Amino acid sequence: MSDNHYKITPASAEGDVNHSPRRRAWQEKNLDADSRSLLTRDSNAFLHQSVSTPCLMAVKKVDGLWIEDVAGHRYMDFHGNNVHHIGHGHPKLIDAITRQMQELPFAPRRYTCDVAVELAEKLASITPGELSKVLFATGGSDAIEIAMKIARISTGRFKTISFWDSFHGAGFGASSIGGEQMFRTPIGPPLTGALHVPPFGDYRNAWGVTEGSADLCANQIRYILEKEGDVGAVIAEPTRAVPYIAPAGFWQKVRDACHQFGALLIFDEIPTGLGKTGKMFSCEHDQVVPDILVLGKALGGGVLPISSVICHPGLDVTGQFAIGHYTHEKNPVTARAALTTIEIIEQEGLVENAAEVGAQALSLLNDMQTHHPLIGDVRGRGMLFGIELVLDRDTREPANEAADKVLYKALDRGLSFKTTMGNVLTFTPPLITTAAQMGQAMTIVGECIAEVERELGL
Repeated sequence: MSDNHYKITPASAEGDVNHSPRRRAWQEKNLDADSRSLLTRDSNAFLHQSVSTPCLMAVKKVDGLWIEDVAGHRYMDFHGNNVHHIGHGHPKLIDAITRQMQELPFAPRRYTCDVAVELAEKLASITPGELSKVLFATGGSDAIEIAMKIARISTGRFKTISFWDSFHGAGFGASSIGGEQMFRTPIGPPLTGALHVPPFGDYRNAWGVTEGSADLCANQIRYILEKEGDVGAVIAEPTRAVPYIAPAGFWQKVRDACHQFGALLIFDEIPTGLGKTGKMFSCEHDQVVPDILVLGKALGGGVLPISSVICHPGLDVTGQFAIGHYTHEKNPVTARAALTTIEIIEQEGLVENAAEVGAQALSLLNDMQTHHPLIGDVRGRGMLFGIELVLDRDTREPANEAADKVLYKALDRGLSFKTTMGNVLTFTPPLITTAAQMGQAMTIVGECIAEVERELGL
């Protein structure tokens, strides 16, 4: 058997790599004997994959904004895999799940239960436009697969358009429409009909322009929709998680092109929905309603896995087929977790807090940019924001090594986040983050960048 695929080093993706020499150095300095033992057992027990195993550390406790490792070090969690919108281990959520397990822990798939119906009704009431018909699954990748099936059945078409550099899940269909080499290259030919376009983003893009990339991107999508003539869906994150923000009018152009050429618009709000960007759904910033909206990650409150597909009622056309039918599709415990999570977000004003404290973070970072030559770009909205590090602002040469250094220096100071695309420091704090905590975190970032700049002689 040929092993050519395994010799390919994939391009940087939406996560820091787990084979950095600085990671090993950081572990040598910070891990105690118990942590090393557990990491060794983990490495021996699990199949290895990039950005996962071997792991960084062993977690002992999570609470609100904080994670604590086995060695007793505490970190502000500005990563959280985008599941901790309401903070880790919210007591109201734990209580609701516990009571649900005592009252009704499971419902066989051929039956319904009140909490599952209540969750579906709640999602229909908070999503924009006429989105109202729902299916649940156990993870975002599964929900994306369901959305793709609905698009195929309702349009009679199998082709899709999505972005290079995007991530939509680990399933075969989801990784086919995804655009990251790390998830696509080793598996051989992807799903037939998965077409890709370069994504928008004026600071760095495939066209080499410094402005107008969104127009080029929208025009290319329209061009492909027209020339192919039989594309079933355009699938994208309305706010790119790397992060990049679409300029005003971009999604309306894409929406219009989809309507004109008979394609559905599917928004993947798995990382950005439920208030992350300062509105309940990221697409609300653009006032564009998709045909299908997909949720996951934070829907289970960072405790239980649940995802959802919310569709326009006109897409309820799959009644003779089973397009999901997961064993735990209407699990009352996961449904209770999701319903309670939404209640907490609403009752505690977390969407508004994300908008306010996120704006504070961007203001601090924009000010920081004036003092630090490593910072080439600041971008984001709400509790999804990042800074792109460069060695030269004129050439925009990515400062990958510097980003890696900043990451581990920040961990030393008690702040956890991730790097994306090699040189972007990406911050996704929970929606509960206070102004004081945000200020503390951004101070740490500034200190770490300054230290790296001194080391580089900048």
